[in-house]
Amino acid sequence: MQLNIRKKTEEIEKATLSKNAKLSSETIGRASPEDLCDIRTEFQKDKDKIVHSKSFRRLKHKTQVFISPKGDHYRTRLTHTLEVSQIARTVARALRLNEDLTEAIALGHDLGHTPFGHTGEDALNDILPGGFRHFEQSVRVVESLENNGRGLNLTEETINGIFCHSNLWSDTFEGKIVRICDKIAYIDHDIDDAVRAGNLKEKDLPVNFINICGKTRSQRVDTMVKSLINGCINKNISEIPKMEPEVQSAFEEIHKFMYSWVYSSEILSSEKSKVVVVIEMLYNFFIKNVKKMSIESQRIAQTQGVPRAVADYLAGMTDEFAVNIYKDIFIPKSFSCNICR
Repeated sequence: MQLNIRKKTEEIEKATLSKNAKLSSETIGRASPEDLCDIRTEFQKDKDKIVHSKSFRRLKHKTQVFISPKGDHYRTRLTHTLEVSQIARTVARALRLNEDLTEAIALGHDLGHTPFGHTGEDALNDILPGGFRHFEQSVRVVESLENNGRGLNLTEETINGIFCHSNLWSDTFEGKIVRICDKIAYIDHDIDDAVRAGNLKEKDLPVNFINICGKTRSQRVDTMVKSLINGCINKNISEIPKMEPEVQSAFEEIHKFMYSWVYSSEILSSEKSKVVVVIEMLYNFFIKNVKKMSIESQRIAQTQGVPRAVADYLAGMTDEFAVNIYKDIFIPKSFSCNICR
């Protein structure tokens, strides 16, 4: 008789997880029902589906903050995703939440991000009728773009967490934790990258923030994670999770600082205009040349409209692919003349 490991795992969840945790055995389910796995829980399946998707693989060539960085140690959208996952799992384990659901949400939260980071997102948002938001696109990726239009068929809890990771509070405590851990991850690693790029010096950081959270990245992450755990221990699922007041205040201070010193800096602004040109020109070109896009994009154009198809096509590009397509279309190519030799 085959041992059903999934059932054993579900029993362990019921016996050990917090009342705030979402049990995998109590998932709302999927849009299209699937056979249960003998080994993996439903949230484990979600995690595996995301990791093996094409959209996840493309994250390694998408900008986090610094556009098409040349150094090996700058964060990409993939390394950011992995850092969010690691931090969120640490918090979830400490609070006895469902680690598998937490990880699935974290791994999928940025699947719909455009090339060139938030600069690319802003550019596409300005020209697409109805606007463009990466968290909505991430849901679109997992629901209807992956697997040649079939989507990944994730559970409702994972999709809800992905949708709510930027501006809304998820229906699950796991989703709420990912939203905060996303901010912890990007604030701390963006400080690291900004210093590496010469756009920021350690001495420029607010003194109050350093005194409370620490001088190094590892100290700061450690402080924030511990404070978030301590701030959430006695929370219930209807409450908004926060760090302890002193650390929360310091975190909000550094958040504002980074937006004024880094995210709006001259170094990034100087590249922003170039990104806008690339996105706008590619968008306008494909609006008029639908057959130059992929077969799947052409299908979407026929069923959901050309602007939607073009937005999906552009959002799925990596930084390098977008630049190369732009060069192929708009930059004259050099050629050699055999007669002149």
